Amino acid sequence: MNKVGVTLDPTSLNVPEMMLAQIIRAERYGQPSSAFAIESIPVPCFKSDECLVKVMAAGVNHNGVWAARGYPVDVIDLQRSRGEKQNFHIAGSDASGIVVAVGKDVGDISIGDEVVLHCGWWDCDAVADEIMDKSAKIWGYEINFGAFAEYTRVKRQAILPKPAHLSWEQAASYMLCGATAYRMLHGFAPHTVKPGDVVLIWGGSGGMGSMAIQLVNAAGAIPIAVVSSDEKADYCRQIGAKGTINRQEYGHWGVLDDIEDPAAYAKWLSEARRFQHEIWRLVGDKKNPNIVIEHPGEDTFPTSSFVCAPGGMVVICAGTSGYKGTFDIRYQWMRQKRFQGSHFANLAQCSAFNKLVRQGLVNPCLTRIFDFEDLPEAHQIMFENRELLGNFAIRIGSRRED
Repeated sequence: MNKVGVTLDPTSLNVPEMMLAQIIRAERYGQPSSAFAIESIPVPCFKSDECLVKVMAAGVNHNGVWAARGYPVDVIDLQRSRGEKQNFHIAGSDASGIVVAVGKDVGDISIGDEVVLHCGWWDCDAVADEIMDKSAKIWGYEINFGAFAEYTRVKRQAILPKPAHLSWEQAASYMLCGATAYRMLHGFAPHTVKPGDVVLIWGGSGGMGSMAIQLVNAAGAIPIAVVSSDEKADYCRQIGAKGTINRQEYGHWGVLDDIEDPAAYAKWLSEARRFQHEIWRLVGDKKNPNIVIEHPGEDTFPTSSFVCAPGGMVVICAGTSGYKGTFDIRYQWMRQKRFQGSHFANLAQCSAFNKLVRQGLVNPCLTRIFDFEDLPEAHQIMFENRELLGNFAIRIGSRRED
């Protein structure tokens, strides 16, 4: 028996015909609190290069929020346009679980293996960067039958060993955010994190921010976290941030003011410089960030592009505040800054990040666990940016310890 009381004898891992899942349907698109509903549906079929996994716990991230809203992509319509027959979507792009069935072309995974699942889905072999392949998609978002069900189907390459020292919930919570942060920091030479680099991390207290802070520290660099409250600042410092900046103390967020309006632009520039000077104060030197971990998008991109060091990189993986990226291009070309898009991670990066977690060098930063029926509320909290410290997880096959 493992710590949550689940028998791991492979002969006992019988798979039922039906399962419970938190289902999204197009007619419910909108607020996450009302978009999900528990339904009983058939356990999914799986192909020869896939495995069926009993989901013990699942992680909560923005993929579930976007899927629930049907915006910016109607995921059900997208999948049907690609030949899928289902008129529903099961979200969830992070999970831990137990392998219960193995495709005939999978030779190195066994029934009963305890695993974590990443969300990279691709059909290519022997390429250096699978997530750049034209076949690459995100499981639990572009690919149906994600983590929010009793069973899920995944490709073999999405399966990694579960860290033995972690609970099911901890193991389910870190991979999407952590692998994304790992690629942003290590994936774009020569702009990879190095000892002594200053790294600015937006949303430092959230899932990806908490992973990025630890990865920056592991590289011997200096993490500066941007937050929205004193509570979140305290949390970031507890997990290793060198310093924190409360964005509520500044008033220049959003689309860049018109440069042709001297008064408006001067006001924006004054606030941006004040923000920059706070970075210098925290670092103890006039050092600008060599790397900026950018994911809010519209609200923060003008500042990211301004404070980034000459020759540095703003690396962008999302646009949670909006998609209109404005900036003063003079600071980009004259100071030779790089703007780099980044989308999840490749297999080598996922494996390297998971190894750091298995070695205990990165903590999943799991701060809250929800029961399966409370999954919609977990996503509503994320949608409204409430209570966001570290990572959230959902109990599915696991159960409370007595």
